[in-house]
Amino acid sequence: MLHAGPETLMLLGALLTGSLDPAGGQDALSLPWEVQRYDGWFNNLRHHRRGAAGGPLRRLVPANYADGVYQARGEPQLPNPRRLSAAVARGTAGLASRRNRTVLGVFFGYHVLSDLMSTEQPGCPAEFLNIRVPPGDPVFDPHRRGDVVLPFQRSRWDPKTGQSPSNPRDLTNEVTGWLDGSAIYGSSHSWSDALRSFSGGQLAAGPDPAFPRGAQEPLLMWSAPDPATGQRGPRGLLAFGAEQGNREPFLQALGLLWFRFHNLCAQRLARRHPHWGDEELFQHARKRVIATLQNIALYEWLPSFLQKTPPEYTGYRPFLDPSISPEFLVASEQFLSTMVPPGVYMRNTSCHFQEITNKGFGVSPALRVCNSYWNRENPNLNSAQAVNQLLLGMASQISELEDRIVVEDLRDYWPGSGKFSRTDYVAISIQRGRDMGLPSYSQALLALGLENPKNWSYFNPNVDAQVLEATAALYNHDLSLLELLPGGLLESQGDPGPLFSAIVLDQFVRLRDGDRYWFENTRNGLFSKEEIAEIRNTTLRDVLVAVTDVDPSALQPNVFIWQEGAPCPQPRQLTTDGLPPCVPMIEFDYFKDSGPGFGITIVALCCLPLVSLLISGLVAHFRSRDLKRLQKKGKESMKKEATKDGVAAMEWPGPREESYPVTIQLLPDRCLQVLDRHLSVLRSIQLRPLQQVNLIRSSNRGRRALLLKIPKEYDLVLLFNSEEERETFVQHLQDSCAHWALGFHLAEMGEKELFRKAVTKQQRGRILEVFFRHLFAQVLDIDQADARALPLDSPQKVREALTCELSRAEFAESLGLKPQDMFVESMFSLADKDGNGYLSFREFLDILVVFMKGSSEDKSRLMFTMYDLDENGFLSKEEFFTMMRSFIEISNNCLSKAQLAEVVESMFRESGFQDKEELTWEDFHFMLRDHDSELRCTQLCVRGEGVGDIFKKKISRVSFITRTPGERSGSQGVGLPASEAPELGGPGLKRRFGKKAAVTSPPLYTEALQEKRQRGLLAQQLQQYKRFVQNYRRHIVCIAVFSAICVGLFAERAYYYAFDSPPSGIAQTTFVGIILSRGTAASISFMFSYILLTMCRNLITFLRETFLNRYVPFDAAVDFHRWIAMAAVVLSVLHSAGHVVNVYIFSVSPLSLLACIFPSVFVNDGSQFPQKFYWWFFQTVPGMTGVLLLLVLAIMYVFASHHFRRRSFRGFWLTHHLYILLYVLIIIHGSFGLIQLPRFHIYFLVPALIYGADKLVSLSRKKVEINVVKAELLPSGVTHLQFQRPQGFEYKSGQWVRIACLALGTTEYHPFTLTSAPHEDTLSLHIRAAGPWTTRLREIYSPQTNGSERYPKLYLDGPFGEGHQEWHKFEVSVLVGGGIGVTPFASILKDLVFKSSLGSQMLCKKIYFIWVTRTQRQFEWLADIIREVEENDHQDLVSVHIYITQLAEKFDLRTTMLYICERHFQKVLNRSLFTGLRSVTHFGRPPFEPFFNSLQEVHPKVRKIGVFSCGPPGMTKNVEKACQVINRQDQAHFVHHYENF
Repeated sequence: MLHAGPETLMLLGALLTGSLDPAGGQDALSLPWEVQRYDGWFNNLRHHRRGAAGGPLRRLVPANYADGVYQARGEPQLPNPRRLSAAVARGTAGLASRRNRTVLGVFFGYHVLSDLMSTEQPGCPAEFLNIRVPPGDPVFDPHRRGDVVLPFQRSRWDPKTGQSPSNPRDLTNEVTGWLDGSAIYGSSHSWSDALRSFSGGQLAAGPDPAFPRGAQEPLLMWSAPDPATGQRGPRGLLAFGAEQGNREPFLQALGLLWFRFHNLCAQRLARRHPHWGDEELFQHARKRVIATLQNIALYEWLPSFLQKTPPEYTGYRPFLDPSISPEFLVASEQFLSTMVPPGVYMRNTSCHFQEITNKGFGVSPALRVCNSYWNRENPNLNSAQAVNQLLLGMASQISELEDRIVVEDLRDYWPGSGKFSRTDYVAISIQRGRDMGLPSYSQALLALGLENPKNWSYFNPNVDAQVLEATAALYNHDLSLLELLPGGLLESQGDPGPLFSAIVLDQFVRLRDGDRYWFENTRNGLFSKEEIAEIRNTTLRDVLVAVTDVDPSALQPNVFIWQEGAPCPQPRQLTTDGLPPCVPMIEFDYFKDSGPGFGITIVALCCLPLVSLLISGLVAHFRSRDLKRLQKKGKESMKKEATKDGVAAMEWPGPREESYPVTIQLLPDRCLQVLDRHLSVLRSIQLRPLQQVNLIRSSNRGRRALLLKIPKEYDLVLLFNSEEERETFVQHLQDSCAHWALGFHLAEMGEKELFRKAVTKQQRGRILEVFFRHLFAQVLDIDQADARALPLDSPQKVREALTCELSRAEFAESLGLKPQDMFVESMFSLADKDGNGYLSFREFLDILVVFMKGSSEDKSRLMFTMYDLDENGFLSKEEFFTMMRSFIEISNNCLSKAQLAEVVESMFRESGFQDKEELTWEDFHFMLRDHDSELRCTQLCVRGEGVGDIFKKKISRVSFITRTPGERSGSQGVGLPASEAPELGGPGLKRRFGKKAAVTSPPLYTEALQEKRQRGLLAQQLQQYKRFVQNYRRHIVCIAVFSAICVGLFAERAYYYAFDSPPSGIAQTTFVGIILSRGTAASISFMFSYILLTMCRNLITFLRETFLNRYVPFDAAVDFHRWIAMAAVVLSVLHSAGHVVNVYIFSVSPLSLLACIFPSVFVNDGSQFPQKFYWWFFQTVPGMTGVLLLLVLAIMYVFASHHFRRRSFRGFWLTHHLYILLYVLIIIHGSFGLIQLPRFHIYFLVPALIYGADKLVSLSRKKVEINVVKAELLPSGVTHLQFQRPQGFEYKSGQWVRIACLALGTTEYHPFTLTSAPHEDTLSLHIRAAGPWTTRLREIYSPQTNGSERYPKLYLDGPFGEGHQEWHKFEVSVLVGGGIGVTPFASILKDLVFKSSLGSQMLCKKIYFIWVTRTQRQFEWLADIIREVEENDHQDLVSVHIYITQLAEKFDLRTTMLYICERHFQKVLNRSLFTGLRSVTHFGRPPFEPFFNSLQEVHPKVRKIGVFSCGPPGMTKNVEKACQVINRQDQAHFVHHYENF
């Protein structure tokens, strides 16, 4: 084995340092010695890291942690540090050093320590050992709050340690552990470069060459706030090699001394060697300064400090570990702290001690130490001369006595951390010792071979017995618990005690002997023996004289000791008397003045959806306005015509109600009309002959009011804009009355009295309420028990009500009809026996009795009399025709005159009256012979306040939609509800809903089946639940899997950051916030990535034809898209809430904590103050993109709401394309993550590629122009487009496409269902004009617009699949279409009939199509399709039922007559009167539940029936509800698929 000699090791070191040293350029290589690295590496060639910056401390004694690994000991095992500080270190200042040690020696010691070690940097993750302050502490808790703690953050440690008892935690030294001038040059090459001027080998100076440049950002100088003034920031701080070189002006002065000494050496060398370059000059000066520092520290300062001389240097010892020990740190710092005085003198060269100017205090004899920490602009130290005076003053001033006492400037007013400007230096040091795991005092003595005191009385006899007793009491009189620091203080008196002396001497000897670059080592090639001897003869006095140019006689030979006879003795030993008081502690509030701004910011972010809602509202408003303009072209001229003769005014409706604008018109037929702002007739007042018009006008308050008294009705009160307008109207009315030969009377009174005299609509309404209540009480014979439920009316009210008479308008309103309806005129004329134009109580009662209690003969006679217009006792064909016309008014004249004439002729012909021109009542009653029960059940439906409850109790309405002609028997009573009709769900319904069922008897069911159908409620609910799961099992599984993934991602990230993340301390800082924000971030990333798959329409259309459709509900892609979006927005809100918590916590957390959490963003420079909340929100990339994401989401979600989509599809379409910006922002938001590396791409990449490919497929066909072959404008605003079928375009019935019209823009696509069948050569769409785009489309394809030109071309995208195309997979399918929702079924019906005509084998054997429409005229094009289906349906596959909902039961007499006519028409001509189809037409809404019940009986062997509905949400909900109710039974299972529009 080869052994390396010293020369070989030196060569290896030179090669290593030459290659690794950034300074190793040509100048470095030309140097005759090995340049020492700045970071301390490779000093020891066997152990490269020894003494390097960032290396661990080396213990002299094994660690003493609570758990043996890293947990610090503390209360209650050990005393409270603050109490211990008070017991051990409290005392009176002003006792002089026993050895006459100078203050310069004290701060030189601090300077040497700053060169050797730095453990102030907090560790990461942040761990706190806060010191609890005893309640009532005079400095830190004077108000006895009891919750004050002095913040203490544990120091940085070696991450390789602290993992087991055999490897306990070791703290790291942030500077080099060599006496190598790192406090002058820094502990890294970059730091040194920042200090250099790179000119003449000098350190960079500021404007004043005696001072270095100011602290700059690359230096990262420690810049703690000034606890006396609160000043912060680097301004006023100087650039030194030591981070904390600016802590006190006294330490700063020594840094300036060495700065000037280096530049002085460089200048001398430059004069001697003018050919040297900057690097040579710098390195020569640097090595000389370091050697001088080493010599002074070890051979001048250390003996004065210990009163011991170190042993002779015997050469470099490479196997000696010189690493700094934590025991040395405590021993040296604590002994020096006892010598710090409360103030420091300044003097000039002539021994004149300067007076110090203090802000707010006047002058003092010395600088107060407690008010000088981190001072930035001290007027007493603003020049090189002032610094010289400070150095001279410290050389002449005797330090405090070397004992246990620490002055209050350190013990109570040391610079604090966190929110406190002050702290206790001694308490912090004690806590630091516990953080380091220092041994106890006894353990240290034992380890170093020193005598251990037997008990507390064997301690230092110079220590006050009371102090010992107090200390012993805190340790429960257990000497073994006494810690190293307080024990060392108690043993020291005049000199360091045995323990401290042994620790300090051992450390310096190891530093000297283990340093390969020590100036006395002749083998390192740094200095010759002559140079070494010269350095050994250099003292700090020589340095001071050389730098300050002071006369040597002004300084004693040893500036660390002041002896009698030395020049410039101090005036007196300083005490706190005559010095300015210490500025008391300030508790900072990091969030001060930020609360309102933070709240406003949060409110503003919460208001983003409201702002988006407001914008969407405005957009929707303007779009609706545009739509109305398109739909109401030409109406303005009509309105102008209507209003040209009108007078504008405001109508006063009564007290506590707002007036509204009206227009008053005087018509030629003695009629006064009141119109609203839309020019709809509100009221018509008929002025009868010989009637007197009574007007009352106001005589005050602007004279604007006018009252028109109207007999037997409520009065009209008008308010005009001015008296002139009122008088104009009065004159016009007076002239009209004269023309019409009507009386006119005009009176005048005050406005208030006029309002009181008016009979308002409210008053009239109350009178009519009593009128109707008593009317029905008489008709229905309400007994006393029922009467108790009615309000009690006073006799006066009853008399007033019974004497009032109803006008024609009030009579029409009570029936829910219009006054001008022919039916109203006929009945009113019949009831108005005295012909006065009003109905009295008795007249109304007479006709009501007939309807409520009359027989079928009475009712038919009443109708006969009503329409016997010429009163000749006969009903002519014209009068019969008029009667039928009055019946169909409720359906908006759904039958043409020709159809109505055909009905009349067929009814006459069927009854054998084809030769008669007139009918007697007997003939008329005979004509209605088959409908006797309907007539008997017919009643008069009267609306009125207070009537409803009585009416419901006494009358049960019968719905005729459940009846068939063959089942009407007289046994059906009036009181039987429709839901209890015997034929409901029975054979009749079967005959209606299934054609073949009409000729077969219903199947017989066994008793077991009956038992099944009569289950209990719980069993029914369970069956319903089972059917629900069966129906939606694919949806449930997919949602469960997707949710499980999201929950799993949330849990994984939450667990990771809570318990398993790299140590940064973020979980301890903001546990809830980080879990919420990071967990939701993972889930949101997954959701927003995979939501793209739900929009891959081409992929979904393809996959739904594969086996995967059995497991994945591809038809629910849009619903799943909405569900993911809603879940994502909820998680986004939670994510934002988590970040709000984080921002608040980060805004009140110290910088030391933030530097651990965000090492790439923050550097702990001691400033303590965190960034304000707005920095996090608006000055960071994640914050700003987060705010923008919230804005984008707010816009997208609001504009995607159902309400807005219906009003502005283009707005929805455009804002939804913000998804591109959304994903860009998400990528940026995650890429600049402050906490974790980007992860969004992990989720996003695959869905994005799939979505992109799907989009490319759509784009490849979107731009193919397609010719429109045919365009028709159908009724109800429907546009029929027939266009070319692109080559290779294959689709299935029920599928849909997206189209864009080139004339309306090539980017706006709208979805529509194909109404053509797959076998047809062309494609067709039926598009209802519901919005601006569809309305403009209708205009473009109108013949007037298009003329003879070719139709505008289309872009086509699709086809896309949906649930309706599954109709063929069920043996029995039910298709329910409402409104324009019938479009998919048009394609399905045609496809079914075509396939059946070809004899194709299909699973589907029967289809029931239910068409729900307001009137058959709305979608006549569908009637044509149904007619085509009926003609080609030879196998009876399709059963069609049409429900006309506009034929509501407003007035049952007319509904009955229409029903009679419809059934008669179907019986005679085998087609519907209303649609012309063979399909059964019903009036009202379809009864889905009875219908589905009937299907179970008609198809008893079918176990699964498909129900497909498309239409408004109300209808599809009713279908879904009926399916759920039926699925409670253990029979056929109804599977519901639906689409809403």
